[in-house]
Amino acid sequence: MYCLRGVPSRPLPIQAEEQKMKISARNNIKGKIKNVVLGPVSAEVVLNVAPGIDIVAVISANSAKALKLKKGKKAYAVIKASSVMVATE
Repeated sequence: MYCLRGVPSRPLPIQAEEQKMKISARNNIKGKIKNVVLGPVSAEVVLNVAPGIDIVAVISANSAKALKLKKGKKAYAVIKASSVMVATE
């Protein structure tokens, strides 16, 4: 299981079309959208999850539109990874 330092990892029910949806990803972090940069193919979404802690995701532009993402909207960072790598020079 992976967790951002200082942010507890716990499964959360996520609201989807009036039904609570369960998800297998263990890292569900609630936050507020700080910025959305919409491009022709992809969108960069900055989610503030704690004071001074942002998570940045790149998703398809179609997904950003379908989710109606905009600054100030509450959202979740759902992280599912089989590995985390760290590199230095």
